[in-house]
Amino acid sequence: MKFRVAIGQFRELRDEDLAFARQLGVCGIGLNKPNLDSPAWTAVLGRQFPANAAPRGPMQRWEAADLVTIRSYVEDAGLTLECIEGVPINFFDKAILGLPGRDEQIENYRHTIRSVGQAGIKVLGYNWIPDGVWRTTRSGPARGGAKVTGYDHARAAAIASGRLPQRTDEEMWANYAYFIRAVLPVAEQEGVVLALHPDDPPMPVLDGVARVMRSPQAFDRALAIGNSANHQLTFCMGCFAEMGLEQLYEGLRRFGAAGKIAYMHFRNVQGCQPNFSECFIDDGAIDVARALVILRDVGFDGFIMDDHVPRMVDDTVWGHRGRAYATGYIKGLCRMLEAVG
Repeated sequence: MKFRVAIGQFRELRDEDLAFARQLGVCGIGLNKPNLDSPAWTAVLGRQFPANAAPRGPMQRWEAADLVTIRSYVEDAGLTLECIEGVPINFFDKAILGLPGRDEQIENYRHTIRSVGQAGIKVLGYNWIPDGVWRTTRSGPARGGAKVTGYDHARAAAIASGRLPQRTDEEMWANYAYFIRAVLPVAEQEGVVLALHPDDPPMPVLDGVARVMRSPQAFDRALAIGNSANHQLTFCMGCFAEMGLEQLYEGLRRFGAAGKIAYMHFRNVQGCQPNFSECFIDDGAIDVARALVILRDVGFDGFIMDDHVPRMVDDTVWGHRGRAYATGYIKGLCRMLEAVG
């Protein structure tokens, strides 16, 4: 097999986190929207260049020196920084919604991409979600009393916060085209892959704003607008399964064979839109072994990693126990697939 197993969803990093990743035997890690203004990241950034730990205003973009420090911190632990999965929402929220100030944000985003490339980081994930992942419960019941997140659209559809300006499908697509056409040439210049994540949940509208990255056909459209080898997908199995199981398997085959999957979020769900819940990796609707076989058969050469996991007894906020279970299960399946050929 050409692909490898990483572990992800780190918002911050400590020595113990890197030791945990090494103990699991993964190839590397993924960071998820790290807030480099936080005290934890300030401590990391000050290790190599103490000046980086000095007080500063809220960031609007990332600098190469900071990202080099983070990459070196990971590599010194014997791991690879496989990707950074997105920037803080304040880096590009105006660009998503087409608000005044978007051009300044886009220019800062272009600077961030340059910094990612100059730091030697190969993949920068992103999404087109103005207000994050929606769930209507975060303590639903799962196997053995574990707690999981779930989504019930009847409850979510009634929410109207008034916080966001309403946007139609075509308005969101127009904003997307404006953005990707501005930033993708920089990614090409710097050798950075931009990896687009689906909407979660993949519903047509939430809180008055259209969610356009909700189907395989939407990704066809997005990849056509940003037509480049440096534009690929974060293929989240949970989100695709929320669209429908056949959407998932067909998407794996088609986007995988086209070389358009940068990396995989390997998780499972029970049910699909408009109502679903998350679950243990071996306890959902997705045949995860079948998914791995498809990835092998299409020659996928990226990395796969855990995503959302159940909260097990006495687990941490990040979910060390749940992630250890998911990662061990994934590694076991991969080893079996290698053995049977």
